[in-house]
Amino acid sequence: MEGDFTATSANRKCSAVAGSTRKIKDNAADWHNLMVRWDKLNEDGFSAAANIVNIRLKRSPMDQWLLVDESPSAPSDGAAELQDECCKLQVVINKMVVMVTKMECLMTSQRGVQDLEEFQFGAEGRKFPLFHSWSTKKFEESSRLLLDYFGQELKLKQTILQELAHTATSDLCMVYLSCWLHQPFIPPQSRLTLEALLLETGHRPL
Repeated sequence: MEGDFTATSANRKCSAVAGSTRKIKDNAADWHNLMVRWDKLNEDGFSAAANIVNIRLKRSPMDQWLLVDESPSAPSDGAAELQDECCKLQVVINKMVVMVTKMECLMTSQRGVQDLEEFQFGAEGRKFPLFHSWSTKKFEESSRLLLDYFGQELKLKQTILQELAHTATSDLCMVYLSCWLHQPFIPPQSRLTLEALLLETGHRPL
């Protein structure tokens, strides 16, 4: 099939423009899908984290010390249930790691589009935007912002996973649980950034 394509300088430029437009639009759709999937994972993780906290609060201080010292072959009451919920939370975290890895790929892809634009049009970019008003750099900046939000939130959730089942006080358990639910590193601005991205690329009507 390669022989059927005549790579003149003119059609190479048109192909690159169409390719950049399609790549940016696909990236915007991928961001939307990943963020929707993240929200579902956050709900699943909160359920598991809440179960861990409930199990811990049912234990007396003596039982908590026994949990640390018990042998795997003879768990105390509730230990197996606690371990099961911790495993569920670990599965959620593993899936979130995959989500952030895919977000990093989107960031790399967007950076590649910007590099191509700079190569073709110089540091100032093209005179006319690919869509409504955004420059290619604006798409890259938006992707970087979203990646930073979710990357930081993932680190927090990994810390919660490590600490939640071993926390000594109920107050700290509740702090961890609240942090998981409210996702402090993913501010409302992230949703506005996504909506702006979808509007600019035509996924949402103006």
